[in-house]
Amino acid sequence: MSRWYDVIVDVLKRNQIRLVTYVPDKVLTPLIKAIEADGYFTVFAVAREEEAVGIVCGSWMGGLRGIVLMQTSGFATLGNVLASLAVPYQIPLLMIVSERGTLGEFNQGQALVCRTMRPLLTSLGIETHTLSRSDELDFTADRTISQAIATQAPAALILSPLLTHAKRQELQ
Repeated sequence: MSRWYDVIVDVLKRNQIRLVTYVPDKVLTPLIKAIEADGYFTVFAVAREEEAVGIVCGSWMGGLRGIVLMQTSGFATLGNVLASLAVPYQIPLLMIVSERGTLGEFNQGQALVCRTMRPLLTSLGIETHTLSRSDELDFTADRTISQAIATQAPAALILSPLLTHAKRQELQ
């Protein structure tokens, strides 16, 4: 059985996603390392999530497909850039968000953002799917990405701790 992050790498390649921007995150570390080790991708860390979104949106306008990797708390800063750039300009901004704030979370700030993330995405009309089962990962991630590109609309894939097996001590 493939590891969750290997499946995501394969899906990104299948959908010709070559640019990966990310804000460092412990849960996403295995995915980031796998992508960085693969010469297919251009990968770099950014200081803030809005910066990552701007770079990926600009790359789309230049003909290069990209994705943003971030943690739930970083998502809290994106309302304006999503509503003023990605959505109105019909940019298929792809986001993978490692979910914090649920299933034993100790940080109240993470829990608050987790409760507001999906309603914000829904209010902006952004397609969102939570990935929690390895047997559905390839299908859901692949179809979400291909739909975002075909319809030129942003989409978010949320990585549940049920999939990533993030442990409480890893999150502290």
